[in-house]
Amino acid sequence: MQHLGVNAKEIDIRSICFSEWKALGHKPFGISLEGLDAAGLLEKLRTLTSDCREDLVFENVQARVRTNLLMNSGFVIGTGDLSELALGWCTYNADHMSMYAVNVSVPKTLVKFLVNWVAHNEFDGPARKTLEDIVATMISPELLPTGPDGSAQSTENAIGPYELHDFFLFHFFRYGAPPSKILFLARQAQFDRQYSDAEIKKTLGIFVRRFFANQFKRSCLPDGPKVGSISLSPRGDWRMPSDAGAAAWTPKE
Repeated sequence: MQHLGVNAKEIDIRSICFSEWKALGHKPFGISLEGLDAAGLLEKLRTLTSDCREDLVFENVQARVRTNLLMNSGFVIGTGDLSELALGWCTYNADHMSMYAVNVSVPKTLVKFLVNWVAHNEFDGPARKTLEDIVATMISPELLPTGPDGSAQSTENAIGPYELHDFFLFHFFRYGAPPSKILFLARQAQFDRQYSDAEIKKTLGIFVRRFFANQFKRSCLPDGPKVGSISLSPRGDWRMPSDAGAAAWTPKE
């Protein structure tokens, strides 16, 4: 934003989130908030062990506070993409929502490709370096404290590689391929032999389960452009009941 001359403003959301957790009677990661303030909670979060790192309320409050502040400040241009929408990897009425979703039909791998292309064809100097750093940065919702070793929350560690998910999405949605065919095609594609058969099958199972379970997020999308030949907008290409079951599409050998 600095390199492009865009006005920037930073808002510390820690005290707001702390107040919401306290109002809900929530104990983040089992930590009682009695007698603590936001700074005190932050100190305790730094001591969390690697086996105590799951708290959906802790994540959702932050995601919704961020969106609330943005929407109270002006019109929000959504950053969510087609891959996140297919997998439901967004917090309902948080990063899920905006006034206009520009990337709604662009898959994650294409977003990454485009940022890299822009970096090397439209910019130079510090702006190019920043864009290159963005491409190289691990994909993360940044809603959990860093681990004891300094590691950040990883989206792909949780749901699998986007390279596989976008491959599945293309064949599933563009051509209506069943899981058996998608599994066969993924095994033939090999992806430079990065993924074992077991990892491909596991990730396909995650894709199918999450795709069916998260239609309710796609049923109330903000407006956005259709880029390419497919879209998951309920006002265009995709209409699906939110209670549809995934059993028939779960990959089997």
